[in-house]
Amino acid sequence: MKAAAAPARRSQASRRADSRTLILDAAVDILVERGYNGTTTVAIQERAGVTRGRLLHHFPSRDAVLVAAAHHLASERIAEMEHWFERADDPDPGGPARIDHAIAQLWSTFRQPYFWAAMELWSAARTDAALRDEVAAAERRLGRAIQNVIATMFGPVHSSHPRFDLMRDVVFASMRGIALTYTFVDRDPATDPHVALWRSTARTFLLGEPLRQ
Repeated sequence: MKAAAAPARRSQASRRADSRTLILDAAVDILVERGYNGTTTVAIQERAGVTRGRLLHHFPSRDAVLVAAAHHLASERIAEMEHWFERADDPDPGGPARIDHAIAQLWSTFRQPYFWAAMELWSAARTDAALRDEVAAAERRLGRAIQNVIATMFGPVHSSHPRFDLMRDVVFASMRGIALTYTFVDRDPATDPHVALWRSTARTFLLGEPLRQ
């Protein structure tokens, strides 16, 4: 009887990648649960199940791991949404149905853990110059990816409209502001009255429909 083959040893690079992901996931979880001040490197290390040396190997400071963690999750969500829209069957590429669906999907991103993790960092960065520099640089990189995924959500017909960039900025900024009110307002995001306004705003910019109040 032939002996079973021994499992292949994982490469050092693979183990490093896995430990980095564990650290980033743990950092986001704790940042959302405890806020910026309650998120320590010790707590991240314990949640991730890694040694302090491994944590410091990947990230030399607490702020470095927190900034990377928030944008790690955001980047994963962006890639997931891009792939979904690329695969989706779209019978109405230049019509209102595509706009309405894109608005719903974009709004859903503001209910993800990385949004609240990012807001914790933004708030802390107001009075921390070093953190502010890290957050600003990361947000510039992430901003370009966000613009690309929003264009994918709306599709090539709508995203090529001359007023698309203006519509995107207006709607995105409004969604972020409304999402922040969920810190103290308890309501169902799926039935938020602003969703209808965002749909109407996008249709006005892209289709010329009258804005509905």
